[in-house]
Amino acid sequence: MLNVRQTFSIIALGILVTATGVGAGDLATAAFTGNKLGTTVLWAVLLGAFLKFVLNEGLMRWQLATKETILEGAINRLGIAVPLVFLPYLLLWSFFVGSALMSACGVTMHAIWPVFSSASQGKIIFGVGHGLLGLILVLLGGFPLFERIMMICIGFMFVCVLATAILICDDWSAVLRGLFIPKIPDTQEITADSLRWTIALMGGVGGTLTVLCYGYWMREKKRNNPSVLKTCRLDLGFAYFTTAIFGLAMVIIGSTIQVEGTGSKLIVNLADKLTQPLGLAGRWTFLVGAWGAVFSSLLGVWQAVPSIFVDFCNLVQKKYANRAENEASSKKFYYLYLFALTLVPMIGLMYSFKSVQLFYAIIGAMFMPMLALVLLLLNSQSRWVGDLKNRWFTTLALLFVLVAFLSAGYFNLEKKVKPLFTPPTQLSCISTSESRITYKAIFM
Repeated sequence: MLNVRQTFSIIALGILVTATGVGAGDLATAAFTGNKLGTTVLWAVLLGAFLKFVLNEGLMRWQLATKETILEGAINRLGIAVPLVFLPYLLLWSFFVGSALMSACGVTMHAIWPVFSSASQGKIIFGVGHGLLGLILVLLGGFPLFERIMMICIGFMFVCVLATAILICDDWSAVLRGLFIPKIPDTQEITADSLRWTIALMGGVGGTLTVLCYGYWMREKKRNNPSVLKTCRLDLGFAYFTTAIFGLAMVIIGSTIQVEGTGSKLIVNLADKLTQPLGLAGRWTFLVGAWGAVFSSLLGVWQAVPSIFVDFCNLVQKKYANRAENEASSKKFYYLYLFALTLVPMIGLMYSFKSVQLFYAIIGAMFMPMLALVLLLLNSQSRWVGDLKNRWFTTLALLFVLVAFLSAGYFNLEKKVKPLFTPPTQLSCISTSESRITYKAIFM
């Protein structure tokens, strides 16, 4: 019989995956989709969470079989095209997501503690403060402190958001139908957008680049051989189960409350609307949960993404022959990227990006199908992964990921985006059209 400490040791990495993958974009897109389509599309949340599980499980199997991260495997075995594509993506992703996360933290904290004269000022000051706080926690606390803080944040997020959904839901039979009867609403008002928003909801569950973080946390936990395969599957199962719960809760909330806005501003407007049915306590409960979601996502990105950059630098410099001798160099690259990830995206707090975000969206749209393709190529080879190679059902699931996420990219990138940079007129630096809520959710 497992005690509480042993249970947490098994699912600890799953908690990190959930806390890092669920951010303001996920919550906003789920709420907005629920607002447009109701609870009929809850099944898409479950399907999206399952697809992200398939990807992360394949990444995990590769690492247990070869002792290499999936990035190492792709660069070493698939040629020069991988680093040429990956580095621009990593840099763009880091800038836009870093800016979006600080903006979301700033907006949410200003709604909780409105001490500044304007919301835009509060967004900037609180956003910068959260970015610096994440930097300090990563620098001073190490991995054990990071784990503890993430567990606290995920606790706030889970209890507050789920409690809000339970209190506000008025038709549980519709929820059950939406979960178990796959259907896309087809009415005169939403026929044109219903498929696009359903795919957006499916793509918005979890993260994109943050899927890679799991491999680096496996190394922190010394999970380095196939004997821990079952444990890894258990914590990934927990991760995407809880991710699905958050998505389901936000769809239920969005289907009940009529709101307007984008990104983190939508979350704040949603909290304001909850005051009427649930009172101020309901508003505060939801905001605390939303803050837990966005700050845990920021902290997870700050802690793990620099490790991806270190991995990349070591690979292109062919330094894996003797890792011990290059520990100092790796730390230098880690801290360099950590500071850059914190400081450079602060520029984005001042602006609402449009044409550049479209370019980022084009690159971001390709990440999930590219990862699926890499897993199909690498994990299908017995000479590399032995008995941990893809089974036929895993191969089918990865092929479905290719189709689903390419479709998600197509449905979103066909939307026109107005060019050039404009000063901020919204609370958040996230784009101002409905379609760009979808961009953020799918590509973050």
